[in-house]
Amino acid sequence: MNEDVFNTSLRKFLKQVGVTSQREIEKAVRDALETGKLKGHEKLSAKMVLTIGGLSLSHEVNDEIELG
Repeated sequence: MNEDVFNTSLRKFLKQVGVTSQREIEKAVRDALETGKLKGHEKLSAKMVLTIGGLSLSHEVNDEIELG
């Protein structure tokens, strides 16, 4: 395995996950605020599940996202 190639590819993947996830969460929160589903002071439970094909890897992260 080429460590440099692996590290670069992994960082690229994680950056893509972070950027696109943040964009989708922000859009969903704004939409919910506009429709009145959220008031703007809630704490939202969040879960991210990472799986990788070809590996028996399933990693779950649970946390809260505070709106205000």
